[in-house]
Amino acid sequence: MAKRREMTIALAGNPNVGKSTLFNALTGMHQHTGNWTGKTVSNAKGYCERDGVLYTFVDVPGCYSLMARSPEEEAARDYICFQFPDAVIVVCDGTCLERNLNFVLQVMEAADRVILCINLMDEAEKKGISIDFEALESMLQIPVIGMTARSGRGMEQLFEVLGKFAEGTGGKDIKEAIVSRKQAFGQIEYPEVIEKEISHLLPVVREVTKGCLKERWVAARLMDQDPGLCQAIMDCLNLEFSEAMQLKKAGMQAENRVKETGQRLEDTREQMAEAFVRRAEEIAEKVVSTKEDTGKKKGRMADQILTSKLMGFPVMILLLLVIFWLTIKGANYPSEVLSNFFGTIEGYLLEWCQRGKLPAAIYEPLLFGVYRVTAWVVSVMLPPMAIFFPMFTILEDLGYLPRVAFNLDKCFHCCHACGKQALTMCMGFGCNAVGVSGCKIISSRRERLIAMLTNCFVPCNGKFPTILVILMIFFAGNQAVSDWKLALLLTGVITLGIGMTFLVSKILSGTILKGEPSTFLLELPPYRRPQIGKVIIRSVLDRTLFVLGRAIIAAAPAGLLIWCAANITVGEQTILMHCAGFLDPLGRFMGMDGVILLAFLLGFPANEIVLPLIFMGYLSLGNLTEFTDLHAISQVLYRNGWTQLTACSVILFSLMHWPCATTCLTIYKETKSKKWTLAAILIPTFAGILCCALFAQITNFVLR
Repeated sequence: MAKRREMTIALAGNPNVGKSTLFNALTGMHQHTGNWTGKTVSNAKGYCERDGVLYTFVDVPGCYSLMARSPEEEAARDYICFQFPDAVIVVCDGTCLERNLNFVLQVMEAADRVILCINLMDEAEKKGISIDFEALESMLQIPVIGMTARSGRGMEQLFEVLGKFAEGTGGKDIKEAIVSRKQAFGQIEYPEVIEKEISHLLPVVREVTKGCLKERWVAARLMDQDPGLCQAIMDCLNLEFSEAMQLKKAGMQAENRVKETGQRLEDTREQMAEAFVRRAEEIAEKVVSTKEDTGKKKGRMADQILTSKLMGFPVMILLLLVIFWLTIKGANYPSEVLSNFFGTIEGYLLEWCQRGKLPAAIYEPLLFGVYRVTAWVVSVMLPPMAIFFPMFTILEDLGYLPRVAFNLDKCFHCCHACGKQALTMCMGFGCNAVGVSGCKIISSRRERLIAMLTNCFVPCNGKFPTILVILMIFFAGNQAVSDWKLALLLTGVITLGIGMTFLVSKILSGTILKGEPSTFLLELPPYRRPQIGKVIIRSVLDRTLFVLGRAIIAAAPAGLLIWCAANITVGEQTILMHCAGFLDPLGRFMGMDGVILLAFLLGFPANEIVLPLIFMGYLSLGNLTEFTDLHAISQVLYRNGWTQLTACSVILFSLMHWPCATTCLTIYKETKSKKWTLAAILIPTFAGILCCALFAQITNFVLR
């Protein structure tokens, strides 16, 4: 029986070239394809067996260079250069090959076995772009494959090349290709002064690395003064400290000799980078031909509207309004169906418990506490998330979200924060925990913390029910409010939350998180037609059910605690009412009352249960209240002294208070710090108390 062969293949490339899509197609894994949610910041692995060969594919972070100027570049460099994969597949975008070739040439300098996959050829053809693959392969002396990963085009050809690598039949060809690259377009030629010093460095590099690394690449990076290179080589080859210092010393001596010619280190780096750009331009000029590009013109016309100073923000607000309208319109009926379904199941369970003569002390906490709270969370959260997340993913696949970051970048820059925070803020609309976990796309630790600490100012799906019901009751009278009007009111509340995000980010960047905003390269990818089927499956599995599962885990034990507090009596009142009385003075000062504040506190595990807890307190019920009639709800609130002032205060505090338990756990997981987790709780809470108190006191003063 033949022994199964194994190969490890690295997938590398710029962001937004379809690298993760190819990874999914090769391995069958459904990893997120956008570069903005941070799903490929760490190396992701997938497996595939083909023709007796077990392939391990490693999806390294998307980056624009191997010069290690960012965490993504450092991770990509370390894996490609120091983990010794059997081959490196570099994925390029066929619609902008020249820009991607820069990275291809860098990988070729650092690795021997390189395969070039030119993806998105369907879009390139639509735009009138044709590529001479044979000429490109001849110039680079590496296999070149044109493909469309989304449809599977080119996959067979890719596996044929990988099969040859696995069989070893291409070994001789590869060695010959490496030699011939010196005479081909794949060999980078630096300015004469740099080439001279590289030739001086090669003997030292050869002696220290003993042929384990690409010697010319190491010498070039020593000239570039890559700060972490010597340490990375030490870790990779288990070198002695003296050997690593020998390399570093040789690099510094070479750089000093260059400085003696009057050239600065910055000039050396710039000249080396320019060498890759010039070579990429030369190659692209010979192999790429373009007809009249109508698709590109349409994309530019769309960008002139979507990213313009005049129309950019109105379009964003309009899209937000439409998304909320669709979410409200589409979620009403499914939520009602789920609520009725769980209510029917509850009736059967209650009947079964009573027939079985189970003690009430056993089944009531489980049925009216754990089950009812969990059922409420599912019926309220699932429908809007199942609508919101797919629409968000469609905008992502379409290529609109980078435009949102572009539009908001100046606002965040003024707040000394990062423009990428716009993407994490958008994710917070669905779930703040998802928005927090997405903050890993921000390289700067300071700016990443600002994004985490302010994410909860954007209301998530858990806060929407409370805000929506209050808007419907107090700002539409007893008449039925149109979905559009409700969406408009909700958009106004969201805009207020975004404004608070900017304000608090500005305050944090000037106090406990001082610093200047970092710069980042923002690529506006071409507009692409979303794959609706895959979008729905991915958003439901990866986002909706994932977030819902975490909410259920938090809500179930909370239901038991709430039931006990509402049913255990101390003196003449329940524990729930004793606590409400204690909080009442603070609540009145903020324009609310103690019952409302207690509901927010007990709603810490899941924001969805805040409003039912308010009714539980007002009606002195020991069970979670389900609201099925809007008029009945309004009567309960009016009888307990609610006014439009109370409604506005509750909306403000819903917008600005501590994150839910799931979000707090996510913040701790991402920061590994109790201090920053506590700060994430206290900052929005203080902002909420301050805003509510100011609003209530000013309003009361005016109305006197």
